[in-house]
Amino acid sequence: MTAPSSCQMDHSTSLLAIDSGNTAIKWGLHDGLRWVEKGSILQGERKMLRHALQQLSPFTSVIISNVAGRSANDDLRKLLDPWQVHQRWITTQTRQCGVHNGYVFPERLGCDRWAALIAAWRHLKRRCLVVNIGTAMTVDVLSDTGEFRGGIILPGPKLMQQALANQADGIRTAGCGKFQSFPDNTEDAIFSGMIQALSGAIEKMYALIAFNMDNPSPMIVISGGDAALVCDHVHLPYQIMDNLVLEGLLAIARE
Repeated sequence: MTAPSSCQMDHSTSLLAIDSGNTAIKWGLHDGLRWVEKGSILQGERKMLRHALQQLSPFTSVIISNVAGRSANDDLRKLLDPWQVHQRWITTQTRQCGVHNGYVFPERLGCDRWAALIAAWRHLKRRCLVVNIGTAMTVDVLSDTGEFRGGIILPGPKLMQQALANQADGIRTAGCGKFQSFPDNTEDAIFSGMIQALSGAIEKMYALIAFNMDNPSPMIVISGGDAALVCDHVHLPYQIMDNLVLEGLLAIARE
């Protein structure tokens, strides 16, 4: 937990943003000008969140994205009740903050993906790939007019490796492995295959957006807890944006 900021906070505008994902809960406290606190905790330890929030400077409102199911929703509501502040639980919209949702059933798009798309559009205002790498990896397409054109979902790094180890009896690994172009042992073969699959999916989607939208150089925005594992193997123009969902929540709160 980082130490509280020594700057003067305007408590009348302080916002707590919470990104409740499949594996972890991330939060950030924004004072109206900048993020003054950020932290994270595993979903399995979310009862410890109350203590972490008690260390924060006062906040007047909360905005939350939750994709971890009803249990996480119920627990977070109970944890936040003592603060007696307005809670806003975001849902995916057809249009918001300049982004138009092109999903066939807009409400079925994960609200974390929606917040990330809004953050990327707010930052770039141009066509791009929005990549979030965590438990799952999502690669979503934004057009030059802020239209979400669709995207793909695949297992993230850890899930991909675990699934292979759990389902293939002949594969057992003693370590994490490292990337090699031509792996010569099982650990490196699994790790390198995961990297090639994830980076290859990003590059494939990049080729599609460049070809179908007549733009040879769309930008890639990469975020997520496992972004560092993959991004060095993406040989295309990209930007790292930490906590993309929190940035999207901030934009939604300000709309």
